[in-house]
Amino acid sequence: MRRKDLVRARDLSEALEVSERTIYRDIQDLVASGVPIEGEAGVGYVLKAGFDLPPLMFKEQEIEALVLGARIVESLADAELAAAASDVIAKIEAVIPERLRGYMANTALLAPGIRYMEPISFDLSVLRRAVRNQIKVHFGYRNVYGVASTRTVRPLSLAYFGPVWLLAAWCELREDFRTFRLDRIEDFGLHEDRFRPESGKTLHDFLKRPQTWTRGSPGAEDMPG
Repeated sequence: MRRKDLVRARDLSEALEVSERTIYRDIQDLVASGVPIEGEAGVGYVLKAGFDLPPLMFKEQEIEALVLGARIVESLADAELAAAASDVIAKIEAVIPERLRGYMANTALLAPGIRYMEPISFDLSVLRRAVRNQIKVHFGYRNVYGVASTRTVRPLSLAYFGPVWLLAAWCELREDFRTFRLDRIEDFGLHEDRFRPESGKTLHDFLKRPQTWTRGSPGAEDMPG
């Protein structure tokens, strides 16, 4: 609402992925708490000028860390995560003190968009949601030796080892942890089953192993067996 003169409930519901009824209820709650919002359902809402949240007291180095991190995400992640990184910067700019906004906008730390990354044949944002929501995934995989297999896995974590993305997972075929290069995955899809953390099959268990990511990386699944 800070970034537009007039915002419709429909736009807010799409941006926040909730129903318009939820937006109407939240607007009423905000108005009741003293936030100066004007408007009505079916027309739109306006946040009065001059209303401000308590300032976030960032130091210059903290701003550099935030901006550089967001720019790296914009450059190397999927479109959905890149847009989220841009939104984070916009939200921070809206609430930090005026004297720091120019510094934030003009920081000289850059992450150029021209880069080499092995191509991925599916939507990375779908895999991210599977990791976040603990949904099994299945796919075809061809390792470095050219051996093809079909896998159903519990996705646990994603890591970027330029120029490749890796998935750490509990593999039901191997009954063990494996890492997979995303550029070698084909026919990716979500499984109908969710999974719950089980002792010995969690990300914590995976990370306890020595040289978890580096053993055979990129792609520890490239090892025979």
